[in-house]
Amino acid sequence: MKRLICAGIILFLFAADALAVRVKDLVQIQGVRENRLAGYGLIVGLNGTGDSSGSQFTIRSLVNALRNMGITVDPNALKVKNVAAVMVTANLPPFAKSSQRLDCTISSVGDASSLAGGTLISAPLYGPDGKVYALAQGPVSVGGFAVSGDTGTGVIKNFPTAGMIPNGAVVERSMDLNLGQQMILVMNNPDFTTVHRMVESINSRAGSKIAVAQDLSTIQVDVPEGYRNRVVDFIAMVESVDVKPDNRARVIVNERTGTVVMGSGVRISAVAIAHGNLNVKIMEQPLVSQPMPLSQGVTTATPHTDVSVEEGGKQLVMLPTGTTIGELVAALNAIGVSPRDLVIILECIKRTGALYADLEVI
Repeated sequence: MKRLICAGIILFLFAADALAVRVKDLVQIQGVRENRLAGYGLIVGLNGTGDSSGSQFTIRSLVNALRNMGITVDPNALKVKNVAAVMVTANLPPFAKSSQRLDCTISSVGDASSLAGGTLISAPLYGPDGKVYALAQGPVSVGGFAVSGDTGTGVIKNFPTAGMIPNGAVVERSMDLNLGQQMILVMNNPDFTTVHRMVESINSRAGSKIAVAQDLSTIQVDVPEGYRNRVVDFIAMVESVDVKPDNRARVIVNERTGTVVMGSGVRISAVAIAHGNLNVKIMEQPLVSQPMPLSQGVTTATPHTDVSVEEGGKQLVMLPTGTTIGELVAALNAIGVSPRDLVIILECIKRTGALYADLEVI
């Protein structure tokens, strides 16, 4: 059962029972990952919003592109206001096959003011090994605009110098991965208790000891004989195993915004909290002295000062050993603690050694 309490901008999350999570959401299979691709290209067809004549790399790139098409031009005679040099990036998914299409992101590297209306000409995308894995080409979709007048004033919305080409890259080289008879599971959040529970759950589902924890972040899993020719089915079975993850008790505090987020495992030993609520008010009101009629007196103003001190009650709170977050919140709310006051109180409790959790201030 989960319970959510919101007090101002304080967020408390805690549950009576640990939530069962799939192995798929807790680990990554070593080697099964995306690969980053990047390339350089030219965008043509811009309406005078391209690079200026001072961008020599754009001029040289255009001259080389025309030369490869059998056209020889004088670089000094070129104007590139309708052309922009860009970097093209894309993510190559694992097991990608030839002819598969990818989304690619376009970013200007020159001084172009907008890429709206442009078309990317064929640009090879390279992997970390220097090989070409995809070719990108197509019209650029820009989610912004830039409009300016002759006086230099204008309006810019979002980022017109960056855009996307949906399905604009075609995979040219397949990414074949051999999973073999053994795989390594890498934890997203390393933890000894979670790894132990995961190993037990996987072995219980398989009916044999196929999983062994190597350390707090990696688990070695052997593919059984019955799954040697059905590795995909075996991985799907392992990913669907439910595990109750365990994490260190942690309290996250943002002093700038006064935000506090606490986990369910946070415990507090016996501690007394005194929250001062002393209000001092000083008010000055002039008292006017009016002389009697026909007394030849002078009207004078005499300053009068009122000082009042107010101290709120119920400012001392006693918390027994093993106090939970819910009980702490109820006690602090009873004495009118604000989110920013709670930040200071938690830091003081941590310094006394009564807070059994990691306190992180960001």
